[in-house]
Amino acid sequence: MIVEENGIRALHAEILDAWNARDADRYAAAFTKDANVIGFDGSMMDGSEEIAAELARIFADHDTASYIAKVLQVRSLADGVAVLRAVVGMVPPGQQDINPAVNAVQSLVAVPENGGWRATLLQNTPAAFHGRPQDSDRLTEELRRVLRGS
Repeated sequence: MIVEENGIRALHAEILDAWNARDADRYAAAFTKDANVIGFDGSMMDGSEEIAAELARIFADHDTASYIAKVLQVRSLADGVAVLRAVVGMVPPGQQDINPAVNAVQSLVAVPENGGWRATLLQNTPAAFHGRPQDSDRLTEELRRVLRGS
């Protein structure tokens, strides 16, 4: 599982790095042809072609924030299927701190393809912690430590 875990962690990092570089084609290349992405706002993108087209539109029309992440778990679901869970924050353009209002939990399902790993599902869920502000604050501080490199 060590090799699989490293490959799946690298896949997740590649997806976030492609987002941060505002590279829609590179982002979509990390996904299978029939992949699904569920965005923070509930929007859905189906297939790598739609993922590339929608992100190209987003990157053209918006000055997007950059991701920082902490992987919580990577585990095998079955032979050739793995899931990664992470928490993510976003640093708005021109700022040095994360925006706690858009902290999220990500679930990524990965499958082997062409000698590597590709994402077949990425879901972003707002880390709202309704009625539990202390949990929101704790996550924000955890992500700030990642941002500071400690």
